[in-house]
Amino acid sequence: MNYLNLGCGRRFHAAWTNVDFTSTGKDVITHNLTQGIPFPDVSFDVVYLSHLLEHFPKTAAESFLKECWRVLRPEGVLRVAVPDLEQIARTYLLALEQARLGSQEWAANYEWIVLEMYDQTVRNYSGGDMAAYLSKEHIPNKEFVLKRCGTEAKNLIEAGHLQRQNPQPVPEAQPKRLLKQIYRFCRYPVYRRELLLKILLSQEYSALQIGRFRKNGEVHQWMYDCYSLSVLLEKCSFQDIIQRTATESYIQHWVKFNLDTELDGTAYKPDSIYIEAIKPVQSSLISIKN
Repeated sequence: MNYLNLGCGRRFHAAWTNVDFTSTGKDVITHNLTQGIPFPDVSFDVVYLSHLLEHFPKTAAESFLKECWRVLRPEGVLRVAVPDLEQIARTYLLALEQARLGSQEWAANYEWIVLEMYDQTVRNYSGGDMAAYLSKEHIPNKEFVLKRCGTEAKNLIEAGHLQRQNPQPVPEAQPKRLLKQIYRFCRYPVYRRELLLKILLSQEYSALQIGRFRKNGEVHQWMYDCYSLSVLLEKCSFQDIIQRTATESYIQHWVKFNLDTELDGTAYKPDSIYIEAIKPVQSSLISIKN
């Protein structure tokens, strides 16, 4: 079996072909997936996307799924995990109702679920307000957040704890800092370019930085529920579309890869919706170029 893991981040397996925008390990190929999938037609038995599709604009998602279809062999499996819009929306409405009734617990949950809905779409810096929330010394609804967001939230909470234990050193004295800046200007072309851009653009330089960040792939461009994702897959001529759990799959021995699960069997991203689909044998039903 040939397995392809696209947009793998730090979640990959040596038995798979793993691809990400930047290499996160020796088993990860660096490639910009907005430029297509860098493999020939019908190369893989399985294509897996975890929290990748939502980073494509809605208008580009169909083309990308057709690329997945192209590299799959007939009867190959596509597995897609994305944040579950329906689950977020239902939790938001529950939190709103309970917060209005005066529940302090749900007021904190409301604050978090609004961040979960919007922050990764509107943020202008890495981590956004979600990371800031999770780095606080006291998180009033820690268990609620961990139940929703799993390992990633846990790692951010622990990182915040370590940062508080090991605060950043006091900034260097001005003369020493100036010498470093002069050295970097003479030694590194990128540093010179950025300094010149700051001078030329003045206050507009911050807009350039925001634009660069929002183009680097971190922000969410769209959201899906079971219905909308299934409709999109059907439009791309996939069949046998079915909603799964983190542990269920058409893929044999799926759980042993620990891509959607931790070693103890719990879901890595509990806020996900998991959908699988099959590429039909009659693959001429779709035109990849259209």
